[in-house]
Amino acid sequence: MTRLTLVRHGETIWGVENRYAGSTDIPLSSRGLEQAERLAKWASAADLAAIWVSPLRRARQTVAPSEHATGITARVDSRLREIHFGRGEGLTETEIKQSFPQALAAFEADPAVHYLPGGEDPRDVALRAIECFREIETMHPSGRVLVVTHNTVIRVALCQLLGVPLSRYRTVFPTIANGALSEIGLRDGDGRFSLLKFNVPLESLAGRAEVDESEAPF
Repeated sequence: MTRLTLVRHGETIWGVENRYAGSTDIPLSSRGLEQAERLAKWASAADLAAIWVSPLRRARQTVAPSEHATGITARVDSRLREIHFGRGEGLTETEIKQSFPQALAAFEADPAVHYLPGGEDPRDVALRAIECFREIETMHPSGRVLVVTHNTVIRVALCQLLGVPLSRYRTVFPTIANGALSEIGLRDGDGRFSLLKFNVPLESLAGRAEVDESEAPF
């Protein structure tokens, strides 16, 4: 079984202001850098086979201490980049509502069909993320791999794996916390997977790297 440890990048300034970052390349905040160091402490005890990371700066900054702690050079993969929010990039929800209220209302009703104007289709994001996960499984069929990516990427990928309609990704999974850990087990290329952990704060793991394998595969 391949274990994919999915981690959302650390906090950014835009995250504090609740701005839609999407594909905009912004750095971590000071707290985000602290979260990256906390992740590195976990990674040093996790017996990782590999590290994969989104090309965006906030993800690369998050993974850098883990690379140093483990001696593993992260593989950068564009399929792990965050969704592009189009005209919503850099705006708060209040600003979006002021600029294009009807589009926002449609997005809130069904974000998979009515994604923000000029933005990326979440269905495409889910497909590229799962494609990346399956490649990791092929390359590391019996190891644990740290994957540092983004809020929407993790949510739509989990929906795809669980069979949850993508129109519900914002309600079933309201958010993934910065620096939080979710872990899935991919089962020997047969298409099955287990959800081992979800949105777990690294603080609660206190440096432990074990996985509860008692969960039933989906």
